Amino acid sequence: MRERKLTRLKGYDYSQSGAYFVTVCAHNRQNLFGGIEGGKIILNEYGNIVNHCWREIPAHFPHVELDEFVIMPNHVHGVIIINSVGANDYSPLQIPIYSIKQSFASPKNMCGTSKTIGSVIRGFKIGVTKWFRQNTDHYTVWQRNYYEHIIRNDTELNRIRQYIIENPLKWDMDSENPIKGDYKNEKKEKA
Repeated sequence: MRERKLTRLKGYDYSQSGAYFVTVCAHNRQNLFGGIEGGKIILNEYGNIVNHCWREIPAHFPHVELDEFVIMPNHVHGVIIINSVGANDYSPLQIPIYSIKQSFASPKNMCGTSKTIGSVIRGFKIGVTKWFRQNTDHYTVWQRNYYEHIIRNDTELNRIRQYIIENPLKWDMDSENPIKGDYKNEKKEKA
């Protein structure tokens, strides 16, 4: 059996205040959510549902704020800010030293749901998947897991915001684009 690559920072408390850059990919990198035209994302019905669910995250997780994000044809990039103590602190605290037992503890808020970035992404993916299963023939919408990066300072936050904003402009070169490079060949054939 193939061993899965661990993408989380060992011992890091993912419920603490801070900003996180996340990427969630569609299952098998399918272009489910729309297309790119003239460097702009054109969301289809499915993309509009993903957009709606993303924007609803703070309604389900009051300790979370959304920053820059983009719904791409087959993935979502976004910055999520966790305010576990009510402060708008973009720089995560120093990584605490936990015992093995403590590192697996999941903090709970008043509603009984976990306050971690993982629980936020899990809730988002469940919401979208539930809609897809009720309204389409797509049973598996998302790839397993997600990518996350802890944003450590304002310079990094601004660089990531710019990356997100420019992502549709660079779609034909994007590693998430399953037909990268074919777009240019199609344009040459049509000319």
